[in-house]
Amino acid sequence: MEPIQLGRGDTEFIRKVEEESRQVVKKCYQCGNCTAGCPMSFSYDYTANQLMRLIQLGQRERVLKSRAVWMCVTCETCTTRCPNEIDVARVLDVCRHMARKAGYGGVFNNMRVFADSFLQTVRWNGKSHELGLMALFKMRAMKPFSDLSLAPSMLLKGKLPYLPHRIKGRSEVAGIFKRFSEQQLKELHAQTTDDKKPAGGDK
Repeated sequence: MEPIQLGRGDTEFIRKVEEESRQVVKKCYQCGNCTAGCPMSFSYDYTANQLMRLIQLGQRERVLKSRAVWMCVTCETCTTRCPNEIDVARVLDVCRHMARKAGYGGVFNNMRVFADSFLQTVRWNGKSHELGLMALFKMRAMKPFSDLSLAPSMLLKGKLPYLPHRIKGRSEVAGIFKRFSEQQLKELHAQTTDDKKPAGGDK
């Protein structure tokens, strides 16, 4: 990790992470329990405890541009092992959403595409539909024929059901997505309005 100059962190980033995750990141004292139990550490550029430290120091760019926030599978092992009861998984989830909204991802674009495809099937059916998910993902990622050879055996074993299993309460699930979309539009409108304000404020 490159040296970090203390005192120059983004305090607004720290505040926003704590506000959205409802966690107090300064409670982390770097015991390393989260990292010791993380099954995905082998794929991270920063370990879980390093990410927590970067957040404490307000290193917004390093955190949001990291590979780790996209590789976290939210298994919550880190959360379970934390002696200070910090929901580390929730903190990283917030950072992933922040990275997404900021347009970060680059080489991890397919991860965003997969997440979008997964959420779309949930929005339609109330839960994920594996066959629909894979078809949607492959088309959006422009890789329609990749892994096609695996499909016959998965279909025969019932791993990819043809029809989605629609659950009760689909309208309630759809309502969650609707409220989220409305909130995003409000935030975008507020941001656009702030950008149009003169630098000196209203006179």
